[in-house]
Amino acid sequence: MDFLKSIVDLFLHLDEYLSIVIQDYGTWTYAFLFVVIFIETGLVVTPFLPGDSLLFAAGTFAALGSLNIYLMWGLLFVAAVLGDTVNYWIGHKLGLAIFDTQNRWLKKVLKKEYLERTEAFYAKHGGKTIVLARFVPIVRTFAPFVAGVGTMEYGRFISYNVLGGFLWVTLFLFMGNFFGNIPFVKANFELVIIGIILVSVLPMIIEYLKARSEKKANEAGPAA
Repeated sequence: MDFLKSIVDLFLHLDEYLSIVIQDYGTWTYAFLFVVIFIETGLVVTPFLPGDSLLFAAGTFAALGSLNIYLMWGLLFVAAVLGDTVNYWIGHKLGLAIFDTQNRWLKKVLKKEYLERTEAFYAKHGGKTIVLARFVPIVRTFAPFVAGVGTMEYGRFISYNVLGGFLWVTLFLFMGNFFGNIPFVKANFELVIIGIILVSVLPMIIEYLKARSEKKANEAGPAA
């Protein structure tokens, strides 16, 4: 529960934490951002990291002159592509056996329901999932893993990976950069972040509800 509270606090006060990092570490902030984006997309055990929100927050600080938007864009684009690539090969080499772990902490993170939702998303959208999943928390972390487990060739995967990484980093980073100086955004950063999270998870919620409805309909069909 304490861990969950810490994650929620991190999301809602991301601007404050990032401000502290910039003040204390200066140019090392770029390395910090690179590592967080890489880990969120590259390690299947870190779906809880705030990718969308972090990109938006970083863009707002670039608007204030604290960070260089173009240097940051290049680094985070590379981090996103490398992250998904590592995740793909983790899935390719380890397969679904990783979800059978007996480690208590890993079992909390590697939930099979996350995998099932990603597989359902993948079944509907095919290879485009690698692009679309960039904008859906949790699915974003599991999509390249599922691609590695499945039959998607790496050459095809990397094409979707590069396109998805480009769109994701560009949209959220420059959106934050554009809106960063607007007084309402500055004064209500928590609300903006909540809005981003809600919009991001909406597709996953819709997919889940549709799948649940179809499952009930199929179960009711034979009975009727």
